[in-house]
Amino acid sequence: MSDHTAGPGDFVWFELATTDVGAAKQFYASLFGWTADDMPAGGGTYTMFKLGGRDAAATYPLRPEQRAQGIPPNWLVYVQVEDADTSSARASTLGGSVLAKPFDVMDHGRMALIQDPAGATLALWQPKGHAGARLWGDIGSVGWADLQVRDQEKAAAFYGALFGWKMVDGASMQPAKPGGYYHIVNGTAMIGGIPPPAHVDPKAHPAWLIYVEVADCAASTKKAVSLGGRAYVDTMQIGENGRFSVIADPQGAVFAIHESLPRS
Repeated sequence: MSDHTAGPGDFVWFELATTDVGAAKQFYASLFGWTADDMPAGGGTYTMFKLGGRDAAATYPLRPEQRAQGIPPNWLVYVQVEDADTSSARASTLGGSVLAKPFDVMDHGRMALIQDPAGATLALWQPKGHAGARLWGDIGSVGWADLQVRDQEKAAAFYGALFGWKMVDGASMQPAKPGGYYHIVNGTAMIGGIPPPAHVDPKAHPAWLIYVEVADCAASTKKAVSLGGRAYVDTMQIGENGRFSVIADPQGAVFAIHESLPRS
């Protein structure tokens, strides 16, 4: 496993808000080999998921106010920024909403919670003591994120202006065309995508979807289901070089898994 170091514009942290932390710890430990490290936070407990001793993600119990608002269990994606205050203010001028103004998370970093113009929620992270996930793209770690929204072009314009992301059509690195799959490039690295509206569930709430790398998509999907999860998409080919599934954990939080296939 490589020790990943994120930079501005990269996906840097992945956080599960759930109704049953104990069950979530068992599910993800069995599925991905994550170990749990509980720590006190704000009168409650915040659990770090680790893989090979490195931070991979985290979980915490849904807060009462979140439950009151009808927010279901979910995975939240964080993007690293140089200045959370500046980036959240810019998000607002670009048509987004600031759901939680910038605040310090002890000495770990400074964060804000925003909603893009298409309705998807995202966190901004200005690292201090905690740099975020130390893994990216290794088996058992997140290696991609898709934005599931119905207004692809509006979302692409927002994130391009906010983070400097480029939208390309694939390995050719040519500008993406409306209606195709937008590959998100940060700097020189592809980190995620925005599927065309035709590929998005019209009933689903706009959201970011994380992809965790696995060695065998079919076997991992079967295991997730045996552990109480639900497969919304079961082992589908994606291009020529991969397979993926979309899964809800036993509490209902949705994520994807991805298996890379040898290039022909």
